[in-house]
Amino acid sequence: MSAKNFDAIVIGAGQAGTPLAGRLNAAGMSVALIERKLVGGTCVNTGCIPTKTMVASAYAAHLARRAADYGVTLGGPVGVDYKAIKARKDKVSGASRAGLEDWIASMDKCTLYRGHARFESANTVHVGNDVLTAPKIFLNTGGRAAVPDLPGVNDIEYLTNSSMMDLDVLPSHLIVVGGSYISLEFAQMFRRFGSEVTVIEKAPRLAGREDEDVSAAIQSILENEDITVHVGADDIAFARKGNDIAVTFSAGKPLAVGSHVLLALGRVPNTDDLGLDKAGVEVDQRGYIVVDDQLRTSVPGIWAMGDCNGKGAFTHTSYNDYEIVAANLLDNDPRRVSDRIEAYALYIDPPLGRCGMTEAAVKKSGRRALVGQRPMTRVGRAVEKGETQGFMKILADADTGEILGCSVLGPGGDEAIHSVLDLMYAKAPISTLARAMHIHPNVSELLPTIAQELKPLI
Repeated sequence: MSAKNFDAIVIGAGQAGTPLAGRLNAAGMSVALIERKLVGGTCVNTGCIPTKTMVASAYAAHLARRAADYGVTLGGPVGVDYKAIKARKDKVSGASRAGLEDWIASMDKCTLYRGHARFESANTVHVGNDVLTAPKIFLNTGGRAAVPDLPGVNDIEYLTNSSMMDLDVLPSHLIVVGGSYISLEFAQMFRRFGSEVTVIEKAPRLAGREDEDVSAAIQSILENEDITVHVGADDIAFARKGNDIAVTFSAGKPLAVGSHVLLALGRVPNTDDLGLDKAGVEVDQRGYIVVDDQLRTSVPGIWAMGDCNGKGAFTHTSYNDYEIVAANLLDNDPRRVSDRIEAYALYIDPPLGRCGMTEAAVKKSGRRALVGQRPMTRVGRAVEKGETQGFMKILADADTGEILGCSVLGPGGDEAIHSVLDLMYAKAPISTLARAMHIHPNVSELLPTIAQELKPLI
């Protein structure tokens, strides 16, 4: 079988692979773009776009139920048509995927291959009946839900973040095993759709990478919506119980019985079936592809971007990986992974926006620091909206004024956080924020006020 030769091969049409294929093609290179599932990757098909579309539906239902709080009367009880919610989600997600497919098809020197790619050597890839070669190969293979070998897990039908997107019935009782970002978004979402929801988390608190006060506030938000939360759960096991599923945990605790179980217990990289050993590409103990600060692997001519490299598990980190690779390869611009500041959001309602270091990380660093905090009950915009759960917190270096980190848990927190994040990228001191004039009324307008009221972090 004769090989087909390209200037570049991109394996994975996700949030790094697809735009990179476009840049390479625009630079005059012939590109083979390989995707074994759906164009757009996790974000478009089972992640950001479909889930946040459903979060929007859940928010609409929640707000409608609170109509009387705003002096608004409805003609009857608020109902939820889950099939219509799913159809809306599928339409939004499908339109995004179709747009990407049309864009790929419009490229004059890009060929889309649908199938499973495996390395034959460091510059040769086998996909279906085709053998492709290129001097440059870029991996953007993503990740998938981890399914730990818990007792009884193979005896039940469980859901993951991906299969939740195909669910066409509303669970009467959804048991969510795991207490981190994906699980909490689904928990609140389905509670607002009308499901009874139980969250079971092995760690002593939810969202364990956050500060304790943030975790406590998140748990309070969920419990205020009658979501049952169990933390510190151990010995988690599953069993069939008639048509339902029983989850046992923590000796002495009553078992949880639900109609559906969602496993949200972390992610694993899609690297175990690529034939990386044939290419000589190094992976770490968890299966992530080892890369340097410019996303080059251990093999010259092979790069790894997105979830498969362990440098971030978000759409924005994946897209930034593409920007780093393209800048170094095509623009003579030496961008690096280490230049970026950690930032992400948790899309419960109200959302959490986070950037930089947590309070715990600052204390661990030994730096003298300052901290400022304000509850949303003292933020006019939040009070006006009737959404006063949460708080804001800013951390700064006491000696240099460097902004170290920020958490905004409250209405618009996922947007307000960028007021601080952009200043951090500009390397502006906390005094710049303190002297800024923000628009009133707005959640962000309190960030300068907090910056003026910093106290020593103890």
